[in-house]
Amino acid sequence: MAEITFDGRVAIVTGAGGGLGRTYALELARRGAKVVVNDLGGSVDGTGGEHAAAQKVVDEIKAAGGEAVPSYDSVSTPEGGESIVKTAVDSFGKVDVVINNAGILRDKSFAKLTWEDLDAVLDVHLKGAFYVSQPAFKVMKENGYGRFVFTASNAGVFGNFGQTNYGAAKMGLVGLSNIIAIEGEKAGIKSNVICPVAATRMTMELLGDFASQLEPELVTPLVTFLASEACDVTHEIFSAAGGRYARVFVGLAPGWYGGKGHVPTAEDVLDNLAQIEKQDGYIVPTSVGDELGALVSVLAG
Repeated sequence: MAEITFDGRVAIVTGAGGGLGRTYALELARRGAKVVVNDLGGSVDGTGGEHAAAQKVVDEIKAAGGEAVPSYDSVSTPEGGESIVKTAVDSFGKVDVVINNAGILRDKSFAKLTWEDLDAVLDVHLKGAFYVSQPAFKVMKENGYGRFVFTASNAGVFGNFGQTNYGAAKMGLVGLSNIIAIEGEKAGIKSNVICPVAATRMTMELLGDFASQLEPELVTPLVTFLASEACDVTHEIFSAAGGRYARVFVGLAPGWYGGKGHVPTAEDVLDNLAQIEKQDGYIVPTSVGDELGALVSVLAG
């Protein structure tokens, strides 16, 4: 079995002052990566901030013989994202890996959601990933190598009560990763998404007694692989929970076609809904072109 190492690689992990991010930073550093440990040090809802969280993880890495520097910038502004990447380049000369893990929670039912809660969550989860990833992508493209891991959620892919802001932001990350995977392919850049379930300060109250089986360290092996040179997959989504890893995907079923020259009506849709919803014979498109290719074959008969 080939050993996965990160010797000579530079990684940025956002939200790495605790929870899942901390485990990623420690593991990558243990395997030889030089790590930028980014964490604003705020509360679960994104308010406040202090330096102790990121510095503590840096100290852990250094005590174990690894190399790391702290970053206290917020991912929620373009300036913060640029600064995080600049810290990596100034400290270690480049960026090879970005794990977009920073996040906050402001859960409310849709009818009670405020625009402030919407903006705050989108700024950290979705815009924050843009702000960090774009400057990093430029560095990776110049160097001809890169790995992105985006942290989505089952709340976005599958849905969860009271998390419209969070779920929308997380599903947006799937779209972001998909396009980065396509645009980065020729430059040796891979991009994938994880939907982790783990007991952290953000989820402990939700998980209850089940939390004891969902240690953050059980997500880390998948993230470590996806961030490594050994990873040859891209444009994919993975579930990670309790030591179980599984691919999640969006499929396109054959559907129903009324035939050339037929102008469908709403009644046609109603009458053929079972065929439209039938899942047999699906494909997993990896681009808009795949869907259009399937459509052309149908229209051509």
